[in-house]
Amino acid sequence: MSAAKKQPGKPTSDKDNLPCSYARFGPDEPLKLDCGVDLLNLTIAYNTHGTLNADKSNAIMICHALTGDQFVASEHPITGRAGWWQYVVGPGKPIDTDRFFVICTNVLGSCMGTSGPETVNPETGKPYGLEFPVFTIADMVRAQVMLLDHLEIPDLLCVAGGSMGGMQALEWAAKYPDRVCSAIPIAAAAKHSAQNIAFHELGRQAIFADPDWHGGAYALKGTVPSKGLAVARMAAHITYLSEPALHNKFGRNLQDRDKPTFGFEADFQVESYLRYQGSTFVDRFDANAYLYLTRAMDYFDLSTEYGGNLANAFRDTPTRFCVISFTSDWLFPTSENRAIVEALNAVAANVSFVEIESDKGHDSFLLDVPEMFAAMTGFIDAAAAPRNIPQRAA
Repeated sequence: MSAAKKQPGKPTSDKDNLPCSYARFGPDEPLKLDCGVDLLNLTIAYNTHGTLNADKSNAIMICHALTGDQFVASEHPITGRAGWWQYVVGPGKPIDTDRFFVICTNVLGSCMGTSGPETVNPETGKPYGLEFPVFTIADMVRAQVMLLDHLEIPDLLCVAGGSMGGMQALEWAAKYPDRVCSAIPIAAAAKHSAQNIAFHELGRQAIFADPDWHGGAYALKGTVPSKGLAVARMAAHITYLSEPALHNKFGRNLQDRDKPTFGFEADFQVESYLRYQGSTFVDRFDANAYLYLTRAMDYFDLSTEYGGNLANAFRDTPTRFCVISFTSDWLFPTSENRAIVEALNAVAANVSFVEIESDKGHDSFLLDVPEMFAAMTGFIDAAAAPRNIPQRAA
């Protein structure tokens, strides 16, 4: 199945024709949201890779980050780029699709086929826009549980993800421990920090300030708040990198010139890079979805339902954990990952912790990092062994 590429500056239209699978739930199967709303007629877009074995014991759920999607190991239909976790998921890779059945959904509220602000509200016949209910990380996971039930898969060998995907992995393990054999939260946290909320608010305000946003009803106006969304992406992208990474890649090098212009064009390479990141992002992402997803991350604090004690979220858990962080990640620093490990240790959970030396910042989990691959491979193989899943090919 093929999908037409989205034209720059134009809103994505028919998301029912993407090269993926869809699970559709009728009005008698509502998704009950934390905000108190029952979301009806839920659609979940997802991709699978590999083969589910006879006893359905080899399923792995991959949870994507803020601007990710279900195209974890296949070409993106809009950008034409390889899957966003091409280094991790595939034949012979840490999450080996010759051995495991991999599921990756487009999360609730995102913009690649799953129900969200772009979806047509059946009551009005128009896109929801800001009438779509606000949701949480827990709601994203509830939707994934509905999909797992739909696929008649009783439990997961592993749930893994980085950043917002790591938050989902933690939510899975806390709320559905009997359905999660192992979990790999990477470059994540058990709650969103004040600094991260501040960066998200900066991005949201940039979108709000774009005159083409029209209070979230831009689809009805035939516009796209491209400038605001691009600025939001530029600000966020800075947080995904590290100062050493920016210095090593760009320094103070000028962009296609020998001297400054003494104006406000992109004199420096780093300026040109950020502008490119912003302009290409609006071709594949929806502004309202960005608002909703950042808000879901802001609300995430796993300890709130457990008397403010994170350890209580994992008491008596049978799930095995491998927590991974990176030394140069200042968005989700090692200290926040250690807090997860300390909470797990407090209840004698089975947990491994790996801090990886990297100068690439938060985005390290998406890059070619052999130390991460080795840690994931060993951990997943150990989790798979009791389930009689065939060994990794030599």
